[in-house]
Amino acid sequence: MTQHLQGVLTALATPFDADGAVDVDALRFLVDRSIDGGVDGLVACGSTGEFAALSTDERRLVVDTVVEHTAGRVPVVAQTGATSTAEAIRLTDEARISGADIAMLVTPYYEPLTLLETVDYLREVAGAADLPVMLYNIPAATGVNLDPDTVGTLAREIDTIRYVKDSSANMEQALQLVHHHADHVATFVGWDSLIHASLVEGAAGVLAGAANVVPAEIVAVYRAVRDGDHDRALAAWKHVYPVIDALISVPFMPAIKSALASLGHPVGSPRRPVADLTPVQARHIEKRLAAL
Repeated sequence: MTQHLQGVLTALATPFDADGAVDVDALRFLVDRSIDGGVDGLVACGSTGEFAALSTDERRLVVDTVVEHTAGRVPVVAQTGATSTAEAIRLTDEARISGADIAMLVTPYYEPLTLLETVDYLREVAGAADLPVMLYNIPAATGVNLDPDTVGTLAREIDTIRYVKDSSANMEQALQLVHHHADHVATFVGWDSLIHASLVEGAAGVLAGAANVVPAEIVAVYRAVRDGDHDRALAAWKHVYPVIDALISVPFMPAIKSALASLGHPVGSPRRPVADLTPVQARHIEKRLAAL
């Protein structure tokens, strides 16, 4: 399989202003910050982007803003999954019209589905898509795990399915995707503490919320692995890991926003009912960032 997407992708946070609306100017800033940090792609309306708390119009606004401001500098992935097949198809087509390069499909995340129902949803939405598709496996949020053989079967069956983001936090599952199915689907690991391990094992890339905060440091890990300099890769990973460990040790979306604020780049609070970090949690992250 020819890989058109690889490397470090930032799962963009969605900034909100004081009134709780999407802060378009701050979103543009995050786009520039990631690209200036060397990332290889951007993801709009992912989990770090709080897509489930956005209205349909807000999801369109975020995708349109990211695509327009990126202006072809790196590929843009638009997360277009939904709780219904019809809405996912509609959002995917709208992302194509907006100019997104790839659609990422989370599986339905409220009504408990069987694996068969989930696969039928993916077949229908990906089959209707007129752009490449990245499957998004996040079983902690959806209740359904897309196992490696199911992902491989879908990629062989449906031409549009080119990528998978595995956020299972299961390294064995990531290994199986990389080592058994790489000829048909490129694996992006979406669990930030597994960045170094997954790249060393041959993943096509990583999809990291922490890249909002430390993009250049994560890119340094990827580029060292790509260049075959594993000593440099491990040193780069040891340098950035304490920050990533701090971010994933507390609620993640608030942690990303707290970290950006501590760096002088406020992007608002998470959308309620998700709460800000406690002062103690925020100070811990701030200390780890200062140590960089």
